[in-house]
Amino acid sequence: MDIREVSFSYDQQKDIVQSVTTKIEKGKITTIIGPNGSGKSTLLSLMANNHCPNKGQIHLDGQTLNTFKPKELAKKLAVVHQQNEAPLDLTIERVVAFGRTPYQTMRGGDKEEDERAIEWALSSTKLTDKRKVPLASLSGGERQRVWIAMALAQKTPILFLDEPTTYLDIYYQFDILELIRELNAVHGLTIVMVLHDMNQAVRYSDIIIAMKDGQVISEGQPNDVLTEENVRHIYDVSVTIRQDAETGMYIVPVGI
Repeated sequence: MDIREVSFSYDQQKDIVQSVTTKIEKGKITTIIGPNGSGKSTLLSLMANNHCPNKGQIHLDGQTLNTFKPKELAKKLAVVHQQNEAPLDLTIERVVAFGRTPYQTMRGGDKEEDERAIEWALSSTKLTDKRKVPLASLSGGERQRVWIAMALAQKTPILFLDEPTTYLDIYYQFDILELIRELNAVHGLTIVMVLHDMNQAVRYSDIIIAMKDGQVISEGQPNDVLTEENVRHIYDVSVTIRQDAETGMYIVPVGI
């Protein structure tokens, strides 16, 4: 995916995303970070074609993003949003099956292919044994696995996740991030996600895009992007960068 000089505003006055040019590399985990209001979720929304840029263009597989038909695009990329809802009496299996919607036609769909995709999505998220459990019985972290499984059922090569660890306790934060890393490493998915936690971004990303005030301030490998100087500029916070023999680089806030 290529993003070229993209700008966007909701009110045609102040750009929330300003002249952003970047590229999403195939087979990598790319994480967008930045303070609140920096435009990171809006940029992801533009990349998912939920909004059209006021200026610039986004290309996927050489085609302008907003020229794809909705079902066509839904076979290329899947999105896990911050807020997801479904009737709480639905079972996990039924919710995951909604991921097959792009493949349905007036004549129905390929039932066997749908079943294979659903089985794969349940297996990949370790939900097979809970397939008949209703959403109402699940914790927040377990529900997040269900939303990811529903996205996986679309069988797309690209997966977007907007703040997938928000509202989760520390156990489920790592549980979800380990799942995301496994989906990339084992199944080769190209993943783009928005995260708030810099240390999680360092640990689980191949590439980081750091934003402030709607602009990309720095992008590249985590240790190149999250320097003490860059973090101070982006977040207005002083930090110390340290190294751990087991976990590698980590960031310690010092003060404002």
